[in-house]
Amino acid sequence: MRKPEKHILIIFGASGDLTYRKLIPSIFDLYNQNLLPEKFGVLGVGRSKLTNETFREKMGRGIENFSSRYKSEKSEKNDFLKMVQYYSFNTKDENEYNGFNDYLQKMDNQLNTDGNFIFYLATPPAMYSLIPQFLAQHNLNSEEKGFKRLIVEKPFGYDLQSAQELNAKLLEAFNENQIYRIDHYLGKETVQNLMVTRFANGIFEPLWNRRYIHHIEITSAEDIGVEGRGGYYEDSGAMRDMVQNHLMLLASLVAMEPPAVVDADSLRNEIVKVLQSLRPIPKDKIEEHVVRGQYTASTIKDKHIPGYREEKGVNPQSRTETFVAMKFFIDNWRWSGVPFYIRTGKYLPTRVTEVVIHYQKTPHHIFSHDENVKNEHNQLVIRIQPDEGILIKYNMKMPGGGFEVQNVNMDFHYRDLNNTYLPSAYERLLLDAMLGDATLYSRGDAVEAAWKFIDPVIKAWKSNPNIKMHGYPAGTWGPEESDKLIEDTKTWRYPCKNLEGDGEYCEL
Repeated sequence: MRKPEKHILIIFGASGDLTYRKLIPSIFDLYNQNLLPEKFGVLGVGRSKLTNETFREKMGRGIENFSSRYKSEKSEKNDFLKMVQYYSFNTKDENEYNGFNDYLQKMDNQLNTDGNFIFYLATPPAMYSLIPQFLAQHNLNSEEKGFKRLIVEKPFGYDLQSAQELNAKLLEAFNENQIYRIDHYLGKETVQNLMVTRFANGIFEPLWNRRYIHHIEITSAEDIGVEGRGGYYEDSGAMRDMVQNHLMLLASLVAMEPPAVVDADSLRNEIVKVLQSLRPIPKDKIEEHVVRGQYTASTIKDKHIPGYREEKGVNPQSRTETFVAMKFFIDNWRWSGVPFYIRTGKYLPTRVTEVVIHYQKTPHHIFSHDENVKNEHNQLVIRIQPDEGILIKYNMKMPGGGFEVQNVNMDFHYRDLNNTYLPSAYERLLLDAMLGDATLYSRGDAVEAAWKFIDPVIKAWKSNPNIKMHGYPAGTWGPEESDKLIEDTKTWRYPCKNLEGDGEYCEL
């Protein structure tokens, strides 16, 4: 694998949890694999008053706790940490960027990185438009000497208007080809394998359309609550936190047309086409297409679980959703009339993310009079996490006389690949940004198209108090009303933590 050009990675908000848990451990994993350039440095930036030594000590603990490749040999970790520096200043004060710029230029000269800078915004969203403007005012967006790239974390906007305003602000300071909007779901190997499964196999792509597919189901379930982040979640909710970005992205990868080539422009063009083809949900039909819920108090394994409204930082009368189930359609030639179902929620029975392709039933059943068999759809299950892999469910004859039919599994698991290392999402995405490859990053028009579809639903919830908020006990699969969304089949697929042995036993 080719190495990136020499550069400095500048992390704004470096004293925060994201840098400690994800970014520095992922950069260390790249270092461990010899994938970083020889001339390279990390500059952590934040308002916290830290020295280089105290920052390195903290990041060292992050590597020990969260790196995928950390072993007990401290020499390698210490060698890596020598490349890490810290600079403290008030990032809200434009005047203090003079000192920051001087420090960065001095570091650039010492490392001989030729003005190649990547700026990572691991800050609160309120800073996303401010920092790029200040960087531009100090000519740190100019590529006259060296490349300049800007990585922006989610959430990208709070609604359609704020996303459009943020895009406009960013484009005042940086060009679109310099901006990398990160969604860590696209960094997962199993998400990328969606494209390979479709486009590298002649047995799937010919059947990947409305003639052969009955419906598509996408689930992203969490088995935890808001984990002390009630104040943040009150302003977010499941729709903003998961649906608008992660799940709409997964749906787009399932539904998109084959790109001409696998590069940033071609792939992202196809994603945008899907998002622009989403059929708007009429304001008076919201409850027919979307079910929202909020977890209530329950007992799980003899442990009392408080309801969402009892969580710290949450309004006792809160109408913030912790569960969303949605039915929608994509109006194009490939998918006309095929329903897509997505759901996500907190405090569901298990942590699992998967895509399920439900194929059309056979037109006539000649081997079985069992109604359960007659109603079975062949399924292709693409498991994103955990127990990553692919499962095909189909019918086979049971041994013995007659033609007794039973549903069986054929599966593949990533763990079966010997000596194969699965990089973390941030590890892959950081390396891509260093290489200047934006293929797995979101483009501005895609973000706005997703918001254009989701925004009317959020506005209807806010303006119409008669739209129901359904309670569901923590540890269950959400409100029963979500089953009513599913057409021509009894219910959703209820996955287990295990993909192997699916249907034979269930690990929660």
